[in-house]
Amino acid sequence: MTRYIDVNDLCYLVSQKGLQTCITEMAEYIRADYLRWQDFEKCARLANHSPDGVIELMPVSDASLYAFKYVNGHPKNTLAGMLTVMAFGALGDVDTGLPVLLAEMTLTTAIRTAATSALVARYLARDNSRSMALIGNGSQSEFQALAFHAMLGITEIRLFDIDAKATAKLAANLKAFPAIKVILAGSVAEAVKGADIVTTVTADKAYATILTDEMIEPGMHLNAVGGDCPGKTELDRRIVERARVIVEYEPQSRIEGEIQHMPEDSPVTELWQVINGQQPGRENARQVTLFDSVGFAIEDYSALRYVLDVAKALDVGSDLELVPDLADPKDLFARLAQQPRAQQKKRA
Repeated sequence: MTRYIDVNDLCYLVSQKGLQTCITEMAEYIRADYLRWQDFEKCARLANHSPDGVIELMPVSDASLYAFKYVNGHPKNTLAGMLTVMAFGALGDVDTGLPVLLAEMTLTTAIRTAATSALVARYLARDNSRSMALIGNGSQSEFQALAFHAMLGITEIRLFDIDAKATAKLAANLKAFPAIKVILAGSVAEAVKGADIVTTVTADKAYATILTDEMIEPGMHLNAVGGDCPGKTELDRRIVERARVIVEYEPQSRIEGEIQHMPEDSPVTELWQVINGQQPGRENARQVTLFDSVGFAIEDYSALRYVLDVAKALDVGSDLELVPDLADPKDLFARLAQQPRAQQKKRA
């Protein structure tokens, strides 16, 4: 049987653990897997592009588990009342090929993206960072805000989005966390001025310049989350040229990240090298650091591994006969002759 985690199951899991606890614990799973970078068979994600979006498959494996995520990105979906990003994923046993987990990954991806952002900021942001500008206040924004609050002690967040309704939504949701001081900014420049950390998480599939070079002050850490496919960026090229750039997996980031419009030999450092101490993160207090985040399959592997472990511990989810359960494994045809079983009830 395959453990199945749907949206309701994931929500129950988070309600039992607490969102900020899930973010912090998932970040540790991600860190642990980046520490064993060489154990993974890796590739850039496979993308099918259309005029209005992209559908991607993100596979990765080690000697024990194979993971993949199906994920889309369609910014126009909100006009039809649909999410811009939707995802599901699976874990399979490498020794047998048996699928052991099938899970929603829309909410899970938001959690893992925020967990990765805050994890990286621990290595790149200044130790005394307390304020963050959050540019782009859509579906990912609450997760980013709570991750930086929980993991870095950020207590002031300046919000800006060209969609005022998105900012109002985010501000309303953050009222449940009174330790976070929320400031509504009138422009990107106003939000960024004096911030220790700047997170950009915009959705439009376009070469955009959300941050200009003049906005960036010495010592800032930039967490660029929105640029995640060819033809989609958020930063002025001059920022990328002068920042210390950290990427997840260089072959993928060269195609999809802020560095896609940089020369192939432009210097970057892969995240695993920073986490294992092979390369420094921030080198001095005045350095501008940039996490050119596009999302990488190892993070999904970690997230699925975390969800499976917690689901087992809390007895969350249901058993799914995703592949036939046979008395004789050589007689697949016989399964069609069996009386179909009633669908099993989900566990509470």
